[in-house]
Amino acid sequence: MEILKIEHLSKVYGKGETAVKALNDVSFSVKKGEFVAIIGPSGSGKSTLLHMLGGVDKPTSGKVFVDNTDIYSLNETQLAIFRRRQIGLIYQFYNLIPVLTVEENITLPSLLDEHKVDKEQLNKLVKTLNLEDRLQHLPNQLSGGQQQRVSIGRALISNPAIMLADEPTGNLDSRNSREIIDLLKMFNKTFNQTLIVITHDERIALQADRVIAIEDGRIAKDEVNRL
Repeated sequence: MEILKIEHLSKVYGKGETAVKALNDVSFSVKKGEFVAIIGPSGSGKSTLLHMLGGVDKPTSGKVFVDNTDIYSLNETQLAIFRRRQIGLIYQFYNLIPVLTVEENITLPSLLDEHKVDKEQLNKLVKTLNLEDRLQHLPNQLSGGQQQRVSIGRALISNPAIMLADEPTGNLDSRNSREIIDLLKMFNKTFNQTLIVITHDERIALQADRVIAIEDGRIAKDEVNRL
């Protein structure tokens, strides 16, 4: 079952002679529960692609379907709601709200939706992330690895259709990097959570089910890993 489908996606910044084509006619699909790594050199367009998939930045042309919804056919309000409920985003620098506690940061999508927090789900998630004794801490009271675990919790609290991670270990040491990738893989395998990771780290890419290489805004390679 396809959970994500991209059709002829292009993104152009600027106009005329100064125009830069960050993405150039990119098409592919992702099955539910798949772990896909997107790799490529700096400036290749991979982060632009992730922003398009996450509904953060609109394409110049093309379509993105998440769980059969054409996300760019939605208006701004509808897209914001859909993104909050169906797309879990994890960033290199965590993007936590500094004045909110760990618990408040994790449950922020539910609070913004004015939904009652599912305490059973929250407790299970917090236990899995080993954050049980950190719920009332602020982000600046946490290590980098703990902050990234909070951002994973926030991405997963709404049971999204897809989880997108942009260099999730780029700001961490090797031990914390391994822990974060192990957690993401666990959610992918145990809970069938679809996972798309942008990374420079070949070791992470080799653990994915599939690797898509982006060069000059195009797909240069799309291969299934033979594990």
